[in-house]
Amino acid sequence: METRAHHVLIGLFTLLVVGAALLFALWLGKAGSDKQYDVYDIVFEEAVSGLSRGGTVEFNGIKIGEVTGLRLDPQDPRRVIARVRVDSEAPIRSDTQARLASAGITGISMIRLSSGKDPASTPLRPDNGEVPVIVASPSPLSRLLADGEDVILNVNELLMQARALFSKDNVDSIGRTLQHFEQATASIAAQRDEIATALRQVALAGEQANKAMLEATRTMASANRLIDGQGAQTLESARRSMAAFERAMQTVDHLVSDNRGQLDSGMHGLAEVGPVLAELRGTLASLRTITRQLEDRPADYLLGREPTREFQP
Repeated sequence: METRAHHVLIGLFTLLVVGAALLFALWLGKAGSDKQYDVYDIVFEEAVSGLSRGGTVEFNGIKIGEVTGLRLDPQDPRRVIARVRVDSEAPIRSDTQARLASAGITGISMIRLSSGKDPASTPLRPDNGEVPVIVASPSPLSRLLADGEDVILNVNELLMQARALFSKDNVDSIGRTLQHFEQATASIAAQRDEIATALRQVALAGEQANKAMLEATRTMASANRLIDGQGAQTLESARRSMAAFERAMQTVDHLVSDNRGQLDSGMHGLAEVGPVLAELRGTLASLRTITRQLEDRPADYLLGREPTREFQP
């Protein structure tokens, strides 16, 4: 009898535990059903790889809902519309931003909502059964996955070009070039004393050239002073001599004119005056030549240099 009484107590206790568990489960279900949710449509203008029904919806890293459905936009098949159910207490506003994000390394994606920066934004809530629409921003992850094939092709092409660049022939050529460069460097190092001597000689030649240029400059300055000083005086003296000779010639002409009768009457007077006139005319011609040379080439005439003669074929 006592054993049967113990079994009855154990069964009664088990029934009480199971009943309490059922009541707790019903309470949890009622609490979950009493929680309010809002429905939104999030429009993606890109592929939503990894996103499926039941996917997580986060707001600033906190789970606020889940994806209840995915469909293509009948007006534009390139757009994907994800219907989500989120907690009605979530701060969804008119400037809320949405994008596709990776939930980990498993390849599963989720929808991540974040606050906007518009201070004039207003709460976004369903109105008269109309579902609010949020346009998602392009996801860098989706863009990377979409362009992954092109990236892989570019990487493969780059690797092929690198392989061609570092082929055996090119490597041998580079090795020979480096060897020749090393030999040239060694030769230059062996001849550094000769190179230093040549450089010193070049520097010495430059100094001598500078000295020669200074001497030439001084000579030219002396010549210029000579031409400007004594040359001008000589030219002025020649001009005065020319003027004196011209006046003398005019005097002789007057004398000849005044004594025309006596000269015509006697051959003796003509014989004496003729040589004098010829000598005076020759002297005048020489003075004119000297004057022209002083005017045209004063430096050559004073320094005694011959004028440069042009070649006549």
